Amino acid sequence: MPRHLPSPLKRRHITVAQRRMAALAGAVLLGLAAIAFARLGEVAQNLFLKLVQAAPLAPFLLTPAMFAGVVWMTRRWWPAARGSGIPQVMAASHDPDSQIKGDLVSPRTALAKFACTLAMLLSGGSVGREGPTVQISAALMVAVHRWLRVPVSAGIIIAGGAAGVAAAFNTPLAGVAFAIEELASAFEQKVAVLVMAAVMISGLVSLGLTGDYVYFGAMSGAMPLSTMLMVAPIAGILGGLTGGGFSRCLIAMGQSRNTVLTQIRARPILLATVCGLIVATTGWLSRGLSWGTGYETTRHLLMGQSAPVIFGPTKFIATLATALSGAPGGIFAPSLSVGAGLGQLISMGFPGSSAGAIVLLGMVGYFTGVVRAPMTSVIIMMEMTADRTMILPLFATALIADAVSASVCREKLYHALSRPFMG
Repeated sequence: MPRHLPSPLKRRHITVAQRRMAALAGAVLLGLAAIAFARLGEVAQNLFLKLVQAAPLAPFLLTPAMFAGVVWMTRRWWPAARGSGIPQVMAASHDPDSQIKGDLVSPRTALAKFACTLAMLLSGGSVGREGPTVQISAALMVAVHRWLRVPVSAGIIIAGGAAGVAAAFNTPLAGVAFAIEELASAFEQKVAVLVMAAVMISGLVSLGLTGDYVYFGAMSGAMPLSTMLMVAPIAGILGGLTGGGFSRCLIAMGQSRNTVLTQIRARPILLATVCGLIVATTGWLSRGLSWGTGYETTRHLLMGQSAPVIFGPTKFIATLATALSGAPGGIFAPSLSVGAGLGQLISMGFPGSSAGAIVLLGMVGYFTGVVRAPMTSVIIMMEMTADRTMILPLFATALIADAVSASVCREKLYHALSRPFMG
């Protein structure tokens, strides 16, 4: 063998080093991007609220116009950036060889997703940044591997998306669980190790820069067994029905062959304008409660405080209208807010019980009903509230909600929405 050629062992060692460097660099980069996205999202929401204070009727012009403009630009220039972002990552992971050079997880699409989601928050849209963070993170992970000339596999895409969930919510275990339940249909050991490594590194970056915070603040909401046996089934059934109904509406709008829905889909800009007007109206009627992510109101409800009873219903309408518009934006955070509103309504039937604990069950019930990922739902709520005392009622609620939602909407939401991106 000529001396200038490296031995097979040396070539393998170099490849392993490159893979580790790419995974490390990608995880650090996506962690930084998630932090920047979160900070800018808060700025966008605050700017919108300041505008409303100065000009209360401004949303009736700004929100429909922004919805229409964002949808027009997305459809014209960045079609892979529409919607949540999670279906795109799922589609890319199913066929990584053809998708890594496409638009689903490209830097161009990630930048568009970043900007358009902020624009939606700037106009009062009921969107979250978690789904978009999944797509942005996967795109960054793929880009780093391509820059370093490291082969991109399905595991790389899944790891980037899972780390995005972890970085967005500061919930490492939920990132791993979401990868297992949603992003990967066949989860191999090598992929599991890669996912956990990416999640850990991005979590450390977030921890180092923002501190050891808990997303909604530490909660403690233990409830008596007798109350749990009554509330958990109610939260599971109602959450499954409403969450499953939400998913069924989204799937029908995107894929149904119904004549009316087909005609509506043929006029996407008009649809976006009408959806924007609905969001503006519900926000005005609810005095701003349904705009944005709903984080502050949800946090107050978890702490046992109260909110107007219309919070949950108006948040449901605003979130559904925003999602139906086809604009970029996630449904994670708004779904948690809708669930909190549902939990508040349930708690009214149990005076004297821990309202915060019932709100928590409403959140896991509705969130499970929407995404049909019970393990992720339970883990994400435990990590976001630092409450381990509620694990049994949370699991009971999630399992019931998953079964009820499946009877309302047979196909999982993200699985159905990923089909159009698979070509």
